[in-house]
Amino acid sequence: MSSKTFYTTTPIYYVNDSPHIGHAYTTVLADVLARYHRAQGDNTFFLTGTDEHGQKVQKAAEARGIAPLDHCNDTVVRFQQLWKKLNITNDDFIRTTEERHKKIVSAILQDLYDRDLIYKGAYTGYYCVPCERYFTEKDLVDGCCPDCKRKVDTVQEPNYFFRMSRYQEWLIDYIQTHPDFIQPAFRANETLGFLRKPLNDLCISRAKSRMSWGIELPFDSDFVCYVWFDALINYISAIGYGTDNKKFEQYWTSCQHLIGKDILTTHSVYWPCMLKAMGLDMPKSIFAHGWWLTGTVKMSKSLGNVVNPMDMVDKYGVDAFRYFLMAGMTLGNDASFTEEEFITRYNCDLANDLGNLVNRVVKLIIRNFDGKYPRPAAIMEQGDQELIAVALQAVDSVRVAVENMKLDTGLDCVMNVVRSANRYMEVNKPWELVKAGQTERLATVLYTAGEVLRIVSGLLYPVMPEKMAELRYVLGMSEADQRGVSFEQVRSIGVLEPGTPLHDTAGLFPRIQVPENKPCQAEQVKIKKNAEPKVKAKKEESPVPEGVITITDFQKVQLRVARVLTAERIENADKLLAMTIDLGNGDVRPLVAGIALFYEPESLIGKNITVVANLQPVTIRKRESRGMLLAVRTGDKLTLLMPDASCNPGDTIG
Repeated sequence: MSSKTFYTTTPIYYVNDSPHIGHAYTTVLADVLARYHRAQGDNTFFLTGTDEHGQKVQKAAEARGIAPLDHCNDTVVRFQQLWKKLNITNDDFIRTTEERHKKIVSAILQDLYDRDLIYKGAYTGYYCVPCERYFTEKDLVDGCCPDCKRKVDTVQEPNYFFRMSRYQEWLIDYIQTHPDFIQPAFRANETLGFLRKPLNDLCISRAKSRMSWGIELPFDSDFVCYVWFDALINYISAIGYGTDNKKFEQYWTSCQHLIGKDILTTHSVYWPCMLKAMGLDMPKSIFAHGWWLTGTVKMSKSLGNVVNPMDMVDKYGVDAFRYFLMAGMTLGNDASFTEEEFITRYNCDLANDLGNLVNRVVKLIIRNFDGKYPRPAAIMEQGDQELIAVALQAVDSVRVAVENMKLDTGLDCVMNVVRSANRYMEVNKPWELVKAGQTERLATVLYTAGEVLRIVSGLLYPVMPEKMAELRYVLGMSEADQRGVSFEQVRSIGVLEPGTPLHDTAGLFPRIQVPENKPCQAEQVKIKKNAEPKVKAKKEESPVPEGVITITDFQKVQLRVARVLTAERIENADKLLAMTIDLGNGDVRPLVAGIALFYEPESLIGKNITVVANLQPVTIRKRESRGMLLAVRTGDKLTLLMPDASCNPGDTIG
């Protein structure tokens, strides 16, 4: 048993929402991480839940003519049922309407008030009902909420405020001295960019006369607590803060929050300031992942392009859906989810590579060794040892990938083992060994391939628990080993006992057949994340002269307006600036450019620049760069192409 502790959380999801791929992704991600850590023997705790207070819930309940709590009881089951269907193994599910949570929120509010960290004042500003957030006038975009782009309400009323501004300089210093606190690194830069402006005190109350569905302030019964202040506290109320100090101290400092990038500010600014005021340590990390897009467009209810997890699971199976979510997104970046891309990855990775390997190995053993594992030769050949080495290396690679939040990279390593095993089978040709009567060599090849499949099944178990338990059953492993996956056993060799019977399989991953009028790209080329489709030239077109591009070539280039949010010099790189840029619609990304000799970082913040938005991402000096800016060079002078300030981030150029 490891001495390490791992505590992971998802956001608590707003109970009025219908679960969509964003909710499913964060929760599956947390589940996969929790399963990996359990397999490593770590003391693991996984928390999820629902956020059940606020104006939207109150209005929805009023429209139905029922009490808000009854409305919450009706709607919370949508999340609970989906998590059960997605095979989520959370250790706790917290609801903010539970007494255990409300009691702690009230105690924290009273303590902060008693220490003059909460005070009463007059509030004048703007309120977004869908987002349940207050904004100042400078925050608004064309008079609308900067997050959801909807109209806001003008509010003038007395309210209570948390002295958040007191912690601005402390928070800046903490982020700068704890580089792993906010991840990926460009999200930390985004938060620091936000903190360059004066930090206001946080309004933490709502007058009951306007909105009564919330936790009552213990020091003023005419007000209830602001839903975000209430919700964030779930991360500590669920693990015993104020009630079970031993449990709280055991888990809290190992906490890893998983969030979507749209709630970065509440978690990287509000929450640390609240914790500091309470006198508590910070969580280990806050990891903000990207959004799932349909092609290049963010999924949105208004656009009707939201993927329903239930539909995908019913159509293709739970584990295939979980695998695509984990393999298809590089954590921190946005990723595309289309049904065609799903089918392509499924057929390539699971049906072709892994499924065919399982079928080959199992059926050859059944046919030639009475369905029992053969005994390998005492001394393996070099090719056998090399395949085993590749599999064992993947165990270490997956461990590192999990620790560094690079799950797609870890899965690539595992699938590389599968592809290596398929090449091993092609090189050794066990079907020809059968014909040649080379039984000892045949036994060694099939045993080696079986051991590699056992290792692969263990590495993939946290992602595809049902299918990998089935594979481990096919491989003849005990009932306890089918689901009790231990990395200590996974990294061992010789676990499969010669003479152990296997079980036949009808196919773990049946190939998804694509209608003839809609061919799947898997028939031609394996999908790669962020790959651009190839444009096939028509045969009748004349050859294009060298140095000349066609209109089709030009149309591939996406030139867009970007606004610089942050900019800083890269240490030991005189020419490079690392920037965070806003491309509109929530697309905030890192960009590295060789302009440090011509521009001071501070002079760029808030300015519009022109970028190639669909350039393949690269890593420069360990910094990710997703795009390229455009500039004019005249002699020794370089001038950026800066669109007028009236242009908006994301505007198309061309």
